[in-house]
Amino acid sequence: MLFDSSILGRGFRPFFLLGALYSALSLLIWGGFYAGYITPPSFMLDPVSWHAHEMIYGFAVAIIAGFLLTAVANWTGGAPARQMHLAGLCALWLAGRVVMSFDLDLPGMAILIIEGSFIPALAISLSIPLLRSWSKRNFVFLALLIMLFACDIAFLITQEHISLYVAVMVIITMISLIGGRVIPAFTVAVLRQRGEEVFQTPQVKMDVLALLSLVFIILALLFFGAQGSMLAIAALASALIHVLRMRHYHTRKILNDPMVWILHVGYGWVILGLFLTSLAALGFFPFSIALHALTAGAIGSMTLGMMCRVTLGHTGRNLIAGKLTTLSFVLMQTAALIRVLGPLISSAHLSLWIISSAFLWSACFGLYLFIYVPILWKPRPDGRPA
Repeated sequence: MLFDSSILGRGFRPFFLLGALYSALSLLIWGGFYAGYITPPSFMLDPVSWHAHEMIYGFAVAIIAGFLLTAVANWTGGAPARQMHLAGLCALWLAGRVVMSFDLDLPGMAILIIEGSFIPALAISLSIPLLRSWSKRNFVFLALLIMLFACDIAFLITQEHISLYVAVMVIITMISLIGGRVIPAFTVAVLRQRGEEVFQTPQVKMDVLALLSLVFIILALLFFGAQGSMLAIAALASALIHVLRMRHYHTRKILNDPMVWILHVGYGWVILGLFLTSLAALGFFPFSIALHALTAGAIGSMTLGMMCRVTLGHTGRNLIAGKLTTLSFVLMQTAALIRVLGPLISSAHLSLWIISSAFLWSACFGLYLFIYVPILWKPRPDGRPA
């Protein structure tokens, strides 16, 4: 059968597939552009802006959508978005990618409407079950989606990259929020299966502080830009808070389980990215170094790790990383390290670092597609709903 309706059974299925495919292709184009093999005359934006915007609103937002559509249904016990509802959301996302990637000679207002329609539609789809169940704890995700929407519109109107920097920090806030919930829970669950007597340590105040510290970074970016002492202080404070928060995550005990350590490493990239943001704000090196620790490192690691975990878990399979999955996790770390450390070692070879990192990133998500598309496309083996 060419088309199996299972692909539209849960939000993670189409959005993980589309996000991984778009990410792999986008980075091949980006690497090819830097290598001089690809000339993109039809881009609606300049290549740098296109890369920055689309890795946030094309790739990252697609994975966020797939995760939240799946998670909210579980959190609230409500019916998940599926079939035509889900297909409509995918169509809105895809329309945005078309108008942002090609100069179709559309009026600016038309581009705003088309590109700006997906996140509000996603937020409405999520708000219905959240409001019905009055899941107050998760209303924060609606607020974060509204912030992402505002950053998108601001960028489209002004073309100022500061809007994209804020959007990255909003996504890091989501990672911190979700990571604080799932990383200790997943870690303790695996360790207990091994017979170790470990427990989760409640850190309500630290969780709130971590969230507030990221809000202060967002405010510093909005009012003072990507330079200056205010951003440096806010980022350093946030990094220290996240370090203290992580001390109870049992990280050293879980380093032999790839499906869990990839999430710890992703959280570690958040901490490193925040430290580098503090230093970059004081002018020690370009802000792009810190930015790619947060994007290639934190967002790349956390999205890939959660995509693999959710795909396996929600299709009734064991949460075990095979050799190719583990290879993709290692390649992701290599891609991030090259992109962050390479320019610090030798800025004269910036193009080489960008090209190498881009192709390794594409390989990571190419491996994800190779391994997991058959799982995403087909029904669960146990016969349960998608």
